Amino acid sequence: MASFRFTLKKQSTHSKARLGFIETAHGTIETPMFMPVGTRGAVKTLTNKQLLNFDARIILGNTYHLMLRPGMKIIEKAGGLHKFMDWERPILTDSGGYQVFSLSDLNKVTEDGVFFQSHIDGAKYFLGPIESMQIQKTLGSDVVMAFDECSPFPCPRDEVIKAMERTHRWAKICRNFDLQEHQNLFGIIQGGTFADLRRESAETLAQLPFEGFAIGGLSVGEPVNLMYEMIEQTEPYIPASKPRYLMGVGTPRNLIEAVMRGVDLFDCVMPTRNARNGTAFTWAGKLPIKAGRFAEDFSPLDPELDSEASNFSKAYIRHLLNVEEITGLTLLSIQNLAFYLDFMKKLREAIAQDTLKSFYDKICTIYPD
Repeated sequence: MASFRFTLKKQSTHSKARLGFIETAHGTIETPMFMPVGTRGAVKTLTNKQLLNFDARIILGNTYHLMLRPGMKIIEKAGGLHKFMDWERPILTDSGGYQVFSLSDLNKVTEDGVFFQSHIDGAKYFLGPIESMQIQKTLGSDVVMAFDECSPFPCPRDEVIKAMERTHRWAKICRNFDLQEHQNLFGIIQGGTFADLRRESAETLAQLPFEGFAIGGLSVGEPVNLMYEMIEQTEPYIPASKPRYLMGVGTPRNLIEAVMRGVDLFDCVMPTRNARNGTAFTWAGKLPIKAGRFAEDFSPLDPELDSEASNFSKAYIRHLLNVEEITGLTLLSIQNLAFYLDFMKKLREAIAQDTLKSFYDKICTIYPD
């Protein structure tokens, strides 16, 4: 569509890492890029201004949660998700498929979609490819995800095949749905941990005119090396002219490993979830700030990072967490997301300057897992 364009700026000669940018109706996204997760129309504990302070270029909204609360009638009256949450930059919305299969008490999976019960109050709902597209059209996100079926790990091969083939059928329905003019649709590749199925899924979806492609169904409990192998087995069959999005990943080490295998976009709740558990991602590594050794540590949280949170002392943030002061969660959330975006910026610089190998070695030392 006219409002969406992916431009490949550079391809690394030493790995499959690449630099690019995505132009949308609400702004440009440099890639590789990490996308903060705003599940219910907000990134937990943070304001939009704080997100802008560390230059979040794009955030995620969650179709499943937003359809339950506040519901589409309210968001439609507000004029879409951008206006409802007063966010002027790009938004990606997931299809709701993963949450339906992972959070809900399923009643029945049919060819048309899924009957399920809300995890909130047990109310009964139906969600399929058409309903998912209708919801995401109302939300008005810049990037819309096709409705898919994510098989768990481990999962028998025949069940993975059924889920993959259903995902392909649903993908065609989603692609034929008329979204808003500025919206763009990504297909989701499935296939579990079977290399031949990953190839089949990628080749099948590549025949449809999607604006981008996601690698779904990973980071669901499989060993990390198997995840990397599945990326390697999938990437050659995704069109190089389209952005590649690895869903729900991950640690800094996961991100750089995936970038070196050709991935452009990432999202994960890890930075904010770890913040709420009292853990900081810093350029000195992952720090359990609640630990007693930080009680009298008055050094800055992260002197190598320039963010609203990085100059507060470890002792102070530990104190806030221990007395359950919400400011502590906010500061750690700022720290973790600011670190992730700074990490991605430095990663892009390393690709541009052909210093990715030394940067990779540094990250593996700081974040071995």
